[in-house]
Amino acid sequence: MISRGKPEELEAILELTRACGRHMRENGIDQWDENYPNLESLSRDIASETLFAYRENGEILGIIVLNETQDPEYAEVNWSTQESDRNIVVHRLAVSPQHQGKGIARKIMDFAEGWARENGFDAIRLDTYSQNPRNQRFYKKRGYTELGSVYLSYKKEHPYFCYELLLK
Repeated sequence: MISRGKPEELEAILELTRACGRHMRENGIDQWDENYPNLESLSRDIASETLFAYRENGEILGIIVLNETQDPEYAEVNWSTQESDRNIVVHRLAVSPQHQGKGIARKIMDFAEGWARENGFDAIRLDTYSQNPRNQRFYKKRGYTELGSVYLSYKKEHPYFCYELLLK
């Protein structure tokens, strides 16, 4: 089941993202660290009702944030849609390392794409770390088009690849 994250779930969500960060670093992907995602950003996501949690038997196994916030560097990308169109952006997709490979990320993205269509968005935009080939394959397999790369100033030394899925 997927529904909005709740304030009382904040600690469990933070631990999930920390476990994902550790798992990525253990696999040579220096994408998330102890500073990102942090308590403040996840708290804002919950308060703004943009964080959705995937649960099984009451346990949060995955999350996704869907909002219209784009990093300023996104302006460097030649997107298929215009800024005047309604574009939703995926942030902080995470699945518990113990439950990866079971189709949970697929279910979360199925939800996100359906939610975006139901809410009248023209496209879904996202970025993924260039050093994370598994994520790149995942999005390409789902029909996302890679449209360029950006260096996110507050993040890492390697670029992030930008993807878009047209919904209309």
